[in-house]
Amino acid sequence: MKVESELMRGAGPLAVLKLLERGEMYGYELVEALAARTEGVLAMGQSTLYPMLYNLEAKGLIKAAWREEGGRERKYYSLTGAGKKRLSSDTAQWERLSRAMAALGVGVHAGSEPARVGMIGGGA
Repeated sequence: MKVESELMRGAGPLAVLKLLERGEMYGYELVEALAARTEGVLAMGQSTLYPMLYNLEAKGLIKAAWREEGGRERKYYSLTGAGKKRLSSDTAQWERLSRAMAALGVGVHAGSEPARVGMIGGGA
């Protein structure tokens, strides 16, 4: 099942930054990695990915360099120092959000109990 565009707006850039943390990649390689490593949940086409890459580059979070490989030029993307800081910050925020949603029972696997956080109205 694909993620709706509203949720993808936050998850997509973070996922791209996380992939680039491992090393530089070119566009199609990112498309393939996003689909494969997320079992298709964060799959996106090139028409979605490239505007995202241009936006991340404009913000100084990633940089691009052309390189010839096998007689073909490819544009490789890599994290900048600012991108590494943003990845760290966004990861921390994502983890806080995930914990908060889990406390509400969202994302809790079958059979596990959601965390009980300050019950309203004296419920137990």
